[in-house]
Amino acid sequence: MSQTLQLPFTGYLDPDGHLLGPLPVWAEDVDLLTRLYRQMVLARLFDQKAVALQRTGRIGTYAPTLGQEAIGVAIGSLMRAEDVLVPYYRDTAVQLLRGVRMEEALLYWGGDERGSDYAEPTAAEDFPLCVPIATQALHACGVASAFKIRGQQRVVVTTCGDGATSKGDFLEALNVAGAWQLPVVFVVNNNQWAISVPRRLQCGAPTLAQKALGAGFPGEQVDGNDILAVYDRVQQGLERARQGKGPVLIECLSYRLGDHTTADDASRYRPAEEVKLAWLKEPVKRLQAYLASLGHWDPDREQALIGECQMQVQQAVERFEQMTNEPPQAILDYVYAQWPSVLAEQRDMLLERAARRRAGVDHE
Repeated sequence: MSQTLQLPFTGYLDPDGHLLGPLPVWAEDVDLLTRLYRQMVLARLFDQKAVALQRTGRIGTYAPTLGQEAIGVAIGSLMRAEDVLVPYYRDTAVQLLRGVRMEEALLYWGGDERGSDYAEPTAAEDFPLCVPIATQALHACGVASAFKIRGQQRVVVTTCGDGATSKGDFLEALNVAGAWQLPVVFVVNNNQWAISVPRRLQCGAPTLAQKALGAGFPGEQVDGNDILAVYDRVQQGLERARQGKGPVLIECLSYRLGDHTTADDASRYRPAEEVKLAWLKEPVKRLQAYLASLGHWDPDREQALIGECQMQVQQAVERFEQMTNEPPQAILDYVYAQWPSVLAEQRDMLLERAARRRAGVDHE
């Protein structure tokens, strides 16, 4: 007979922004909540602009974060400068709080390697966005192992989507993290859809969080549309890892309101009614409603914030578009630490072609 495993679930705000129960002490800091809200709005407006840039051919394929802002903003707000982020491709909101500049993010999605060469020292040791599914979880364990060997009180945060939890890389990472008691926090953004495969079809377990239990460490669920809940549990997870108590897995229940990427059309596989209902639970309006109920937010402040964020985004776009293009051979510069001789001829051909074009004698 099968048994339903009951894991901890945390939620403080309902979809309308009403309290479900007592709040932790830190959540009484209205200035903090306002900062979190402002950052969520900025992340959403940057996301909208990035999609528009892709649609007009100014950047390449982009992975939207619409509806998942609470997860990224909570993580980015809590990590210390000395910690390391090992992200996946839907982590723009975290990166912005780690100090990655908007124009750097646009460079990355535009296919320019300079977008992963972060100027801000806080982000300098963070890993670039990982597109292969779940491999970043193993990278995170490598970094966490180094921290433990050195005796450093530093933590690695690694993120992934629900689909990644079905990969061997993810399960192997959980196993080594539990066996070695590594200082790593796994955050799963369960946005219900692994591209076109719904959560119910990709895993038979009642929760994704319980996968941590087989590896010997705690797993829990939070309402990923409630930034208070995400913030609280990520805060506890970071502290646990920092104190040498080992890893934790936090499954954030959210919803991908947009397409998987700009190369996807989610309307082909996702019921419109499901998306409509998900919009009623989205995180930005939820926190806005709570702040308004406290008398700390109103339409005037909202419009001022939108104008401020739009200006920041537009200025970043202008800086991005003013940057000179890298030379053609740059596509090879980051592939090998030392260029192998067997490929030298190909590289020389590319350099020669680039020189001919500059000289105006090659029009192919």
